[in-house]
Amino acid sequence: MRILFVHQNFPGQFVHLAPALAAAGHEVVALGMRGKPVQLPGVRVISHRVPAPPEALWKLLSRTERDWQAKVIRGKATADVVRQLAAQGFVPDLVFGHSGWGETLFIKDVLPACKLAVYGEYYYSAFGRDARFDPEFASKDPDAALRIRLKNTHLLHALEAADAVVSPTAFQRDSHPEVFRPKIDVIHDGIDTPRFRPDPKAVVHLRGAGVSLKAGDEVVTFVARSLEPYRGYHVFMRALPRLLRERPQARVVIVGAEGVSYGAPGPDNGSWKNTFLDEVRNQIDPSRVHFVGRLPHELLTQLMQVSAAHVYLTYPFVLSWSLLEAMSVGCTIVGSRTAPVEEVIRHGENGLLVDFFDAEALAATVADVLANRAAYRGLGAAARQSVVERYDLRSVCLPAQLDFIRRLAA
Repeated sequence: MRILFVHQNFPGQFVHLAPALAAAGHEVVALGMRGKPVQLPGVRVISHRVPAPPEALWKLLSRTERDWQAKVIRGKATADVVRQLAAQGFVPDLVFGHSGWGETLFIKDVLPACKLAVYGEYYYSAFGRDARFDPEFASKDPDAALRIRLKNTHLLHALEAADAVVSPTAFQRDSHPEVFRPKIDVIHDGIDTPRFRPDPKAVVHLRGAGVSLKAGDEVVTFVARSLEPYRGYHVFMRALPRLLRERPQARVVIVGAEGVSYGAPGPDNGSWKNTFLDEVRNQIDPSRVHFVGRLPHELLTQLMQVSAAHVYLTYPFVLSWSLLEAMSVGCTIVGSRTAPVEEVIRHGENGLLVDFFDAEALAATVADVLANRAAYRGLGAAARQSVVERYDLRSVCLPAQLDFIRRLAA
């Protein structure tokens, strides 16, 4: 079988599935749009550029119209490359694409006979879930709901055209319109649990601070792609004064970039990191709070291995890989009582949950974990077991992904 993967930032969620299909004897090609192509065994990766929109047209469009136009341009660019591949002799039997940026818009129009699988990561809503979850940052723009409706347009086209869809969690599946849910399988991307495992000998050196951290130290970790309200960064920072006051030996390590991944930029297009650091700066000892930016995956894993309490907060939105990786490492998780987290964390069984907005409760819970390490140690072991049973890459998720492909091809 000939299989084409389409992902703006390939391999993305297909990093394990694509080479596994190649190893099974299928001809696998992947189409990406960013930088130098990533090399995977048996996979021919093609990288291409999306043409810039005409400047004169761009000036005439509103912000809402620009977002939709950008998706159309991406979809057309992908269709053009697929046509070129077909002209060169590669006509896929199956296309598996991430629908998030518009690349799958026209796949069925240029390849009407192929099977189309879509990765349905999230379907937006102006009412409920993330959009109006946090009143502190709820948009006051009367056109915000209009933009969100249009933001789903390319996703709707993908859902309608797809023969089958995959979402990584039940929460993300249920974000999609009910009429499409019967064609959506819930299959997570998978966690490499032998790689993400506890290591009591792990040590992390924070060279800039001249500090070494090891298992047994009072290390509190917070990880997000970007430090922004969507991932509860503001709540976490507001919890630090009490936490550091109650635990004078604790050190806090914050991983994440200063930009924005999901929400709006900070005040005056500035940094949310500095906005909320400034809010508490005079109430904390900055020498005990370490901002390390984004880390290589190996170093991030080592940091989780020395963590005494790992905090994960999120709006009702896409679940981060980092939470499941931290669970696999055996961290004691203190998470937000929001739907995507509640899907994987059962309070008091494999982690602890607090109200997303309650910074005082967050501080008190983390302080209690640090003060009573032995009492909470079983939560980390149970967290790892949960991931092994439900999200292990080799024994659970990759077999389910391969079975999904087989069923679709049949």
